[in-house]
Amino acid sequence: MNVVATALLAGAVIVGAGCGGDDAGTGNSFVADIRPAIAAVEAVLGPGQEFFEITATSRLTNLFVAVDEATAAVPYVYLDDELQPPAPPLTGASGFTFSADAVDFDEEAILADVEAELPRSTIDALSIEGGRGGAVRYVVSARSAAGGRLDVTVAPDGAVLEVDPV
Repeated sequence: MNVVATALLAGAVIVGAGCGGDDAGTGNSFVADIRPAIAAVEAVLGPGQEFFEITATSRLTNLFVAVDEATAAVPYVYLDDELQPPAPPLTGASGFTFSADAVDFDEEAILADVEAELPRSTIDALSIEGGRGGAVRYVVSARSAAGGRLDVTVAPDGAVLEVDPV
């Protein structure tokens, strides 16, 4: 696991631990927060930002902005339609990045196939991860009622591409 992945995981755990509560019954409209979150970051930092990862949950959206020639990441949280002040930079970052124009998914369909195939599971998050050449990968994090977890890679239209137990 590279430094960014480790830092992103640590950041997600810290943010998630502070939230508490149960996701059941909250719906998945949180994917609609991704584009406004990107716009909020670019309103503060200027257009053309590069991101390592963006993860949306029912509570908030985390955005990891690449800085210093993609050797560090600045974590931002978009919460209640507002961009929060940035956390301190995570140094030693590495990995692929992407810009806002690479984020091109169907908000209505992105989770639909996973919801249909796993009707008794809870979708916890949608992550957008940087790939080679500025491409992106969409990963849905799902949790079963029994506690098992899956990362489901999906196409922009929600078609399931790969399933990984975590």
